Amino acid sequence: MTTLVTGASGFVGAAVVRALLADDRPVRALVRATSDRRNIETLPVETVQGDLNDAQSLRAAVAGCRFVMHVAADYRLWAPDAGPMYETNVQGSLRMLEAAAEARVERMVYTSSVAVLGSTGGAGPADEATPVTVAEMIGPYKRSKFLAEQAVRERAAELGFALVTVNPSTPIGPGDVKPTPTGRIIVDAANGRMPAFVDTGLNIVHVDDVARGHLLALDRGKVGERYILGGTDMSLQEILGTIAQLTGRGAPRIRLPRRAVYPLAVCAEAFARLAGGEPLISRDAVRMAAKHMYFSSAKAERELGYTFVEPGVALADALDWFQRHGYVGRGR
Repeated sequence: MTTLVTGASGFVGAAVVRALLADDRPVRALVRATSDRRNIETLPVETVQGDLNDAQSLRAAVAGCRFVMHVAADYRLWAPDAGPMYETNVQGSLRMLEAAAEARVERMVYTSSVAVLGSTGGAGPADEATPVTVAEMIGPYKRSKFLAEQAVRERAAELGFALVTVNPSTPIGPGDVKPTPTGRIIVDAANGRMPAFVDTGLNIVHVDDVARGHLLALDRGKVGERYILGGTDMSLQEILGTIAQLTGRGAPRIRLPRRAVYPLAVCAEAFARLAGGEPLISRDAVRMAAKHMYFSSAKAERELGYTFVEPGVALADALDWFQRHGYVGRGR
């Protein structure tokens, strides 16, 4: 039976599509009229056009499907108007859930994010049970995803619908067309445009591991539970150092205090409002950098059989893809 994948042309969504196809599972890919379809244009999938803000298009898209992978989201760390982000991430996810339940879909995997999880304040990696409140969410993206996960899980419980939630950490790898904020760091560092860094950290994971984790959640996940799909905790300095080794460039040695970066973010946002587009750095991104975003995937490893490759492999695959597609120069 067919699996519907929302956000199928996006970075994580396309990786989920590839994982499903590799496991010989038929895929129906939901894309918007304006979606960049390069990630799936050569893949043997059934493509349907729809939008999370159009309930009728979702009902048509899910008809006849056995499973749903709801990966689509409005992922921006800065937006001049946050209204559309809340509409897509919260209400759009509820529309997708309602359409899936109406179509008697057997199970849905909802893609949330580690952005909605709590922090241990440096006492070790956080997990699915680390306490957190919406007041701790920095910026509209994190708040919208927090509210979306909460709303979707509550509505699924009311309906008695089989929902499993996954919380990817910071995926990198092939297919980062936009690219994502982390992908931009990799591109800038590889091109020698990252002379300094701030003291922060991320949990780095290969996007293909995240995709395989979605399939494991579909097959083995417990209804009502959520699972972190992460990899290895790395400081930004370590990430940049690994990129330097892979590209033959010198690693940045200047550590900037966050208070020095904040005024730059203010100026970047002001310029973005005037000129359009996204700022190179936002105030919310600077605020997020105040914490090392480290997470444990132990629950997924234990209950799903989830595994992940070393971060050097993930970074090498990301760099190779960026080089082959012209984001990064091939020379050292």
